[in-house]
Amino acid sequence: MASIYESRQRLTFIFIAAAVFVSIASLVISDRLIEKLAQEERQKIEVWAEAARVMTSENPSLNMHLILKIMQGNTSIPVVLCDENDNIINYKNIDLPTENSEQYEYKKVQELKNKKHPIVIDLEDGTYQYLYYDDSIILKRLLVYPYAQLSVVLIFIIIAFLALASTKRAEQNKVWVGFSKETAHQLGTPISSLIAWVEYLRTKNIDPALLNEMEKDVKRLETIAERFSKIGSNPDPVPVDIINSLAMALGYMENRISAKVKIYTHFPQSPILTLVNDSLFAWVIENLVKNGVDAMEGQGEITFHIEENDKLVKIDITDTGKGIPKSKFKTVFHPGYTTKARGWGLGLSLVKRIVESYHGGKIYVKHSEIGKGTTFRIELPKYKTEKRNNKK
Repeated sequence: MASIYESRQRLTFIFIAAAVFVSIASLVISDRLIEKLAQEERQKIEVWAEAARVMTSENPSLNMHLILKIMQGNTSIPVVLCDENDNIINYKNIDLPTENSEQYEYKKVQELKNKKHPIVIDLEDGTYQYLYYDDSIILKRLLVYPYAQLSVVLIFIIIAFLALASTKRAEQNKVWVGFSKETAHQLGTPISSLIAWVEYLRTKNIDPALLNEMEKDVKRLETIAERFSKIGSNPDPVPVDIINSLAMALGYMENRISAKVKIYTHFPQSPILTLVNDSLFAWVIENLVKNGVDAMEGQGEITFHIEENDKLVKIDITDTGKGIPKSKFKTVFHPGYTTKARGWGLGLSLVKRIVESYHGGKIYVKHSEIGKGTTFRIELPKYKTEKRNNKK
């Protein structure tokens, strides 16, 4: 059975295909109508030109009333009748200014000459007149109409794609949140059982050092379950000394990574307060350290450096790994992106979500050089104690 997303995707593509078909059909029909209307206007002007020629004739048998009616019947097509020297003899549907009219007339004639081929009127006395004309207002509007229609259809197509992408993200988020909460729930029972077993083993003649390590790992599982349970909720960050928070997270990781990886820190002496959820932020640091260790293939250096200004706390994490191509600076944060043979590619995606969605910060690749290493930067809003005191 197809998923809801696949059904919506199919419907979206059908809608887009229908919109494209309608647009093409509309353009073709409009083009034919415009062409036909242009031909009709040309024929009208030719009749008008013939009427203008006949008016110069002195044949008394002509119906001048009919000719005048033809001449006056043109109410929409701009026309200019000129002699062989481009002097205007007559004009229709053109507004001439009261000032500088001669200059305007000259420019208007030149403009009409460049637009369409004139209709030549043979006066049968060796002289000629030239009739210049332009498209009517209706025809000009029709010329613009297909493009306006195409723009509207294009907007609808863009909206359809955005709606599809939004639906996809929303469903992925629901799956992610549901999976996380279910994982936390499933971990709860075995963790409770392990806590009970540790307490039971304390009553036996077991090496306390071993039990302490077991207890640390059980607490670690509790922390992991707590993190998963917070995915999808809005855990309230609290003012935390980011230096102390980093030190605790790194202290845990130092004993669980390769001994050939050295971690160095360059932290200010005084505390720096920022609003974070300690448990989730530790997850960020652990993922970045693991990412650096993988990039260095278990051997190298990872350096943490903190700097601050009035608004931000900036944390730079630099490894000596293989580096990231510049074209992949944003791609590395996409779900599923990984360079490892085994892995889901969710580490940096999770890091980005925690930093940006839960802490209102930013994370990006600050610098990377192939074969030399990469620097990730985390920016977090600085907690201002004076602002808090003022509110009180």
